Amino acid sequence: MSRLLLILLALTLSACATTAPERAATEDRPLVILVGIDGFRPDYLERGVTPTLSRLRAEGAFAAMRPSFPSVTFPNHYTLVTGLHPDRHGLVNNTMVDAELGRFALGNAAAVTNGDWWDEGEPIWVTAERAGLTTGTMFWPGSEAEIRGVRPTHWTVFDQSLPGDARVDRVLGWLDLPGDQRPDFATLYFDIVDTAGHHHGPDAVQTTEAAASVDASIARLIAGLEARGLADRTVLVIVADHGMAATSPDRAVYLDDLIDLEAVEVVHAGAFAGLNPASGREAEVQAALVRRHANMECYNKADLPERLAYGRHPRVPAILCLPDTGWLVATRSRPISREGGAHGYDNAAPEMAALFIAHGPGVRSGVTLQDMDAVDVQPLLAHLLGLAGPDGDGSLQDVAPALIRP
Repeated sequence: MSRLLLILLALTLSACATTAPERAATEDRPLVILVGIDGFRPDYLERGVTPTLSRLRAEGAFAAMRPSFPSVTFPNHYTLVTGLHPDRHGLVNNTMVDAELGRFALGNAAAVTNGDWWDEGEPIWVTAERAGLTTGTMFWPGSEAEIRGVRPTHWTVFDQSLPGDARVDRVLGWLDLPGDQRPDFATLYFDIVDTAGHHHGPDAVQTTEAAASVDASIARLIAGLEARGLADRTVLVIVADHGMAATSPDRAVYLDDLIDLEAVEVVHAGAFAGLNPASGREAEVQAALVRRHANMECYNKADLPERLAYGRHPRVPAILCLPDTGWLVATRSRPISREGGAHGYDNAAPEMAALFIAHGPGVRSGVTLQDMDAVDVQPLLAHLLGLAGPDGDGSLQDVAPALIRP
């Protein structure tokens, strides 16, 4: 054999020796799918309409998870994927004001897609993409923005009208792609349980029907994984961002009854209110608001209870008014006119508890975690994907009892 052929053969064997372990490691890694069900309280599983979720709970790990404060959608969805409390990742509310970036609100596409709002935290899909994995995000808050220069390989602009089954089929379509185009990690998001809870209340038949509909869509996802031979290597991590409390026009605190509204900027109201005093009227606002009221307490943001882990970020308004669970803060120009549901309350309130289920390889069966926090989800996802994620506020040890190999 010529010297040249021997060299070429040696190079070929060397290449095979270095790439084969990497390929095997990729094949051994589970597919991880993070499913977010907005507004799904853990006790909804007891209504007899969620056979798929109830089976996954029985066969996997479960928790009535504590959300971060404020217990609202964008802050907690970002907490779930960054492992940071809102006060650290910067998404401090669904509505907020930044001195440089302006105003952020749901439905404001220019803000939602601006990575500058999101770059104080690193979501798990950014960590995964930087490690060479492929990710796909189906409507997860934050995934429409380029964050720290990185986007998911696959992502979709939010369209609330897209049915749950169509969302499932989009994710399954990504899993049909060849080779490195197929996600190692994907997210899936459903909002109809939250919408029904807001419009009709957590105890309404419409909310129960929405829970049943999402359960059927998750059954469709599992059937699709089984048809593709992926079910046995898939870990499903199913979470909610918060729960829901019943509200009524009879349970409202009106700011106009306490303070001249010309004296404050109302940044947001509802299940909690954020206010900034007008220039020159600070003392008046302090005297009128910062104390205990009937069914509400108002704080300077630096004096909020430490357990809320909230109030240090500059986007948090100067004064926070926290009503009792089930009460709402409003103004006479926008009164509470109907019964329904709300969230955003104290994250220790039982009504704010959020669903957590993990099921699949590496997850113990029949485990109930007693003190799980939303910040613990990101270290769990990083562990399942074999990633060294950035340090956050959560800990893998908090979910270790649910893991076969913690």
